[in-house]
Amino acid sequence: MNPIRAIKGTRDILPGAVEAWQRVECASRSVFARHAYREIRTPILESTELFQKTTGADTDIVTKEMYTFQDRAERSITMRPEGTPGVVRAALEAGMLRSGDIERLYYIGPMFRYERPQKGRYRQFAQIGAEAFGSPHPALDAELIQMGMLLMAELGIGGARLAVNSVGHAECRAGYRTALANALRPYVASLCEDCVRRLDTNALRILDCKVPGCQPIKEKAPSILDHLCDACSAHFVEVRAYLDTLGVPYAIEPRLVRGLDYYTRTIFEITGAGLGAQNALCGGGRYDTLVASMGGPDTPAVGWAIGEDRLVMEAEAASSEAMGLRVDLYLVHVGEKALKEALVAADSLRKKGLAVRFDPADRDMKKQMARASSIGARFALIIGDRELERGIYALKNLVDGRQQEVPGGGWDAIAREVGNG
Repeated sequence: MNPIRAIKGTRDILPGAVEAWQRVECASRSVFARHAYREIRTPILESTELFQKTTGADTDIVTKEMYTFQDRAERSITMRPEGTPGVVRAALEAGMLRSGDIERLYYIGPMFRYERPQKGRYRQFAQIGAEAFGSPHPALDAELIQMGMLLMAELGIGGARLAVNSVGHAECRAGYRTALANALRPYVASLCEDCVRRLDTNALRILDCKVPGCQPIKEKAPSILDHLCDACSAHFVEVRAYLDTLGVPYAIEPRLVRGLDYYTRTIFEITGAGLGAQNALCGGGRYDTLVASMGGPDTPAVGWAIGEDRLVMEAEAASSEAMGLRVDLYLVHVGEKALKEALVAADSLRKKGLAVRFDPADRDMKKQMARASSIGARFALIIGDRELERGIYALKNLVDGRQQEVPGGGWDAIAREVGNG
């Protein structure tokens, strides 16, 4: 009988690999806390209407990639393909966006899209996202972008690059879509089937196409920056000025768009150097009309999302730090009485803050010492019948080979020695 395997586009993150995820998430939470962002956790299942109304009816996410089904009450349910609409819904439902203050939220969790699996991209993937509600000020855009770049730096991703653009508001984009469609229509024979359709439905989506044959055609597109109104143009100038003030390097990319329809004005993307063509790590921008379109008050907002799968890959490539299990002390025991004492020792030393490995398997001392070395333990505490009789244990430093005697039950002294070693 064939074994049951993981569904295509999903994967198991096993011990030895999950530690890299923990490191990335710990660093993310630290950066968020320093910027006064609070965590929010929303359901994986949402009403399909939520994404149809917000993400965009003509986007690839809605037309091709969503996992949608009818539940037993014949409601259309979708497994969330992105985080922002659910965060907005939750914040509105909880009355969080009516105080007039800036509300800063972040989330970490799984998303689902039925797309072709490739390096760093899966059908079940994880996102880390940040959303700031309540201010249209360009300084908030710059602060949020700088927060993303700070996270990259703290993870050791030195090759991160920031590209910025502005897509203006709805009126700016309406004129640009017409100019874009007119500019690209002569090359319709070279466009993919989807982009031919987009010429008549939403030409802006062509700039987000990843089909190789469409890339040279995109270079013929006019710049959206030439179609911005005075207010949107001034906002973009100010965002860049604040980035300059913060010392955040960036490149202006006038053909940069995002794959979601709700963005207004500022958009940006952070890319990494270690992932080849699929190098986008973080993307986001301003979405000043989304909250109101969902029935909420007029609430300007800006946010970003990071593909955690790719971020972990990039962070691992950039880091020389061992990503395996940390073990401060391995307990070596010989005999039944020693096993019981080792169990007590493990509990006592863990309460002192040490990472202690205790295996009750019946192995001789040589095999246990070999096991301690193989998992990278820094110390081994040896307890046998002779040690119990004397009330003196042996503590061996597995890094430099030094061994010393320590008092049995002297957990404070042992913890200090291991902590200093």
